[in-house]
Amino acid sequence: MVINGEYTTPGTALLLAAAPAGRGRLTDAASVLAALAAVPPSALTGTDAATVVELADPLEPQTVLTRLRAVASAPGPLYLYLAGQLQLDRKQRLVHLALARTTPATVRYTGLPWHWLAGELAVRPPGSTTVVVDLVADAECWQHLSGGGFGLGPGVRMYGRIAAQPFRRTASAPGYLKAMAAIWRSGARPPMDQLHELAAARSESEGALLFAPVHGAPSGPPAAGPAVPGQSDRRPGPADAPVPAPDPHPAILSAARAGRHTEAAAAASAWESEALRTHGPGSVQALHWLEVRADLAHLAQDPGRSCELWMMAAGVRLRGAQTADDPEVEAAVDRAHHEWGQIDDPARARTLAQDLVALRRRVPGRQRGALQLLQQRLDQLEIRETGAARPS
Repeated sequence: MVINGEYTTPGTALLLAAAPAGRGRLTDAASVLAALAAVPPSALTGTDAATVVELADPLEPQTVLTRLRAVASAPGPLYLYLAGQLQLDRKQRLVHLALARTTPATVRYTGLPWHWLAGELAVRPPGSTTVVVDLVADAECWQHLSGGGFGLGPGVRMYGRIAAQPFRRTASAPGYLKAMAAIWRSGARPPMDQLHELAAARSESEGALLFAPVHGAPSGPPAAGPAVPGQSDRRPGPADAPVPAPDPHPAILSAARAGRHTEAAAAASAWESEALRTHGPGSVQALHWLEVRADLAHLAQDPGRSCELWMMAAGVRLRGAQTADDPEVEAAVDRAHHEWGQIDDPARARTLAQDLVALRRRVPGRQRGALQLLQQRLDQLEIRETGAARPS
C-alpha cells in the first residue's frame, strides 16, 4: 500500500517472513506480520510517505530475489524486516534463509543464500538501507555464526537478533519484532538504536547474537562479530601518520578458501558498491568487483549465481565500448556458459537459459557450435523434467 505524505520520495519497507513447513520449522515467522501490519507505515520507514510490501512464507528463492531487486531499486530509504530461520548448506558451508520448502538436504536449492541478499543491497547508497532481523539458527548454523563475520557489508545498517534453536525444537515466536511493533503501536517513535535496545530487553534475548551498527559511523558491521575482510578499523590514528589502504583481495580470497563464503561475498559486494559510488556504473573498477563476485560464487560452488554474474559482466562490457568479438566479452560469456553447464537444478538452469541463449546468439565465441551445445543441454533438461522431448 502507498500512503501519501509531504515527501516526494517515499520510504519502502519489505516485511519478509519465511520458515519451512512441517517439522523442520523452528520459528513461527509469519505470525509477526499481523503485528507489523497494524503499525502505521510511516513508523516502519521513518518517512511521511511509505510503501509497504509483504512476503509471507515464499516457496522459491527466485521469488524472493525478484522482490528484493524491486525494492532495492526504489529511491528513498529502504527498511527490510526479516523474520525466519537460518540453515547451513553442509556442502558449501553457506548460510541460507530457509523458505517454505527447505529441508536440511535441499537447503542449497530451496533456501535463499545470505550472500544474495548482501549482493542485492550493496548497490544502494550507503546509509539508505536498514535491515532488522529476528532469526533462529539451527544447531549447525549457530556454531558457524558463533565464529563472527556475519553481516550484510558496510553499506547496510543492521539491527536485531539471531537466537539458537529452541532446546525442545518447538517453534519459537519472533518476539523481538513483535516487541518493536508493540512499541510503535503505543504511539512511541524512539530512534532505532533505542528501539533496538527496548525490543531486545522485552523479548528475552539473553544468549542471542545481537546486531547494531557501530556508534559514530553512518553504517558498519554488526556488533556481534568482526569486521568484514577488507574493511578498515574505525579507531583513529595519528593525524600525521596516514595509513595506506590495504589491498582487500587477499583477505577476501582467504575467507573464501576457508569456507567463509558469505563473508567473502559480502566484502566483495561492499567494494563493488564503493566503486559504483566513486567511479559510476560501467566503470572498470565496478566491473572488476562484479567479476570478483562471479569468481567467489564459483568458489562457493554456486554455479547458478556465478553464471548470472558473468552474464551481467558481459552485458556491462557490451553496453560500453567493447564489441561482441572482444576477447574479454567472449571470456565472460564463455565463463557464464561453463557455469550454466554445472547447474544440476533443472528449474534454475531453465530460468537462466533464456538470457544465456540470447547472449550466445550475440556473442558466439571461439568454440564452434557453442550455441547448439547450449540448446542441446537445454533440451535434455526439459526431457528429464517432462519425460518427453519438446515439440518442434
